[in-house]
Amino acid sequence: MGFESYEPEQRQGLSEVLARADITTGELWLRYFSIGGSAGEYEVDAYLQSLISLPKLERDLLAMAANGLCADGSGPRAPYSDELPPADAPQD
Repeated sequence: MGFESYEPEQRQGLSEVLARADITTGELWLRYFSIGGSAGEYEVDAYLQSLISLPKLERDLLAMAANGLCADGSGPRAPYSDELPPADAPQD
Protein backbone atom coordinates (compact mmCIF):
# COMPACT_ATOMS: atom_id res chain seq x y z
CA MET A 1 0.00 0.00 0.00
CA GLY A 2 1.47 3.35 -0.99
CA PHE A 3 1.24 6.61 0.85
CA GLU A 4 -1.51 9.03 -0.16
CA SER A 5 -0.24 12.51 -0.94
CA TYR A 6 -1.70 14.08 2.24
CA GLU A 7 -0.91 11.17 4.57
CA PRO A 8 2.35 12.70 5.91
CA GLU A 9 0.52 15.92 6.81
CA GLN A 10 -2.23 13.94 8.56
CA ARG A 11 0.37 11.91 10.48
CA GLN A 12 2.23 15.08 11.49
CA GLY A 13 -0.98 16.66 12.81
CA LEU A 14 -1.75 13.54 14.81
CA SER A 15 1.78 13.40 16.22
CA GLU A 16 1.60 17.04 17.30
CA VAL A 17 -1.65 16.45 19.18
CA LEU A 18 -0.22 13.39 20.90
CA ALA A 19 2.89 15.29 21.99
CA ARG A 20 1.00 18.34 23.25
CA ALA A 21 -1.52 16.26 25.20
CA ASP A 22 1.15 13.82 26.44
CA ILE A 23 -0.78 10.84 25.01
CA THR A 24 1.21 7.61 24.71
CA THR A 25 0.95 5.25 21.78
CA GLY A 26 -0.60 2.67 24.12
CA GLU A 27 -3.31 5.10 25.26
CA LEU A 28 -4.02 6.10 21.67
CA TRP A 29 -4.17 2.50 20.51
CA LEU A 30 -6.53 1.44 23.30
CA ARG A 31 -9.01 4.22 22.47
CA TYR A 32 -8.60 3.57 18.72
CA PHE A 33 -9.20 -0.17 19.15
CA SER A 34 -12.24 0.45 21.37
CA ILE A 35 -13.91 2.51 18.61
CA GLY A 36 -13.34 -0.11 15.93
CA GLY A 37 -9.73 0.29 14.78
CA SER A 38 -8.22 -2.88 13.37
CA ALA A 39 -4.47 -2.18 13.33
CA GLY A 40 -2.38 -3.59 16.15
CA GLU A 41 -0.46 -1.43 18.60
CA TYR A 42 2.84 -2.16 16.81
CA GLU A 43 1.32 -1.12 13.49
CA VAL A 44 0.09 2.14 14.99
CA ASP A 45 3.55 2.79 16.42
CA ALA A 46 5.13 2.04 13.02
CA TYR A 47 2.65 4.39 11.34
CA LEU A 48 3.51 7.18 13.78
CA GLN A 49 7.19 6.66 12.93
CA SER A 50 6.42 6.90 9.16
CA LEU A 51 7.45 3.29 8.61
CA ILE A 52 4.14 2.06 7.21
CA SER A 53 1.03 3.46 5.61
CA LEU A 54 -2.48 2.89 6.96
CA PRO A 55 -5.77 3.03 5.05
CA LYS A 56 -7.76 6.25 5.23
CA LEU A 57 -10.39 4.75 7.57
CA GLU A 58 -7.74 3.63 10.08
CA ARG A 59 -6.04 7.05 9.99
CA ASP A 60 -9.36 8.77 10.58
CA LEU A 61 -10.10 6.44 13.51
CA LEU A 62 -6.70 7.34 14.99
CA ALA A 63 -7.57 11.04 14.64
CA MET A 64 -10.94 10.42 16.28
CA ALA A 65 -9.28 8.54 19.13
CA ALA A 66 -6.70 11.28 19.71
CA ASN A 67 -9.32 14.01 19.61
CA GLY A 68 -11.44 12.05 22.08
CA LEU A 69 -8.52 11.72 24.47
CA CYS A 70 -8.07 15.50 24.50
CA ALA A 71 -10.95 15.93 26.91
CA ASP A 72 -10.95 19.71 27.27
CA GLY A 73 -11.11 20.32 23.51
CA SER A 74 -8.67 23.21 23.67
CA GLY A 75 -5.65 23.39 21.45
CA PRO A 76 -5.14 21.77 18.07
CA ARG A 77 -6.94 18.61 17.04
CA ALA A 78 -5.84 15.77 14.82
CA PRO A 79 -7.01 16.27 11.22
CA TYR A 80 -9.27 13.87 9.35
CA SER A 81 -8.41 12.84 5.80
CA ASP A 82 -11.24 14.84 4.25
CA GLU A 83 -9.90 18.02 5.85
CA LEU A 84 -6.60 17.85 3.97
CA PRO A 85 -6.14 18.64 0.27
CA PRO A 86 -3.90 16.36 -1.74
CA ALA A 87 -0.34 17.69 -1.90
CA ASP A 88 -0.59 17.93 -5.69
CA ALA A 89 -3.87 19.90 -5.61
CA PRO A 90 -3.76 23.36 -7.23
CA GLN A 91 -3.43 26.19 -4.72
CA ASP A 92 -5.92 29.08 -4.85
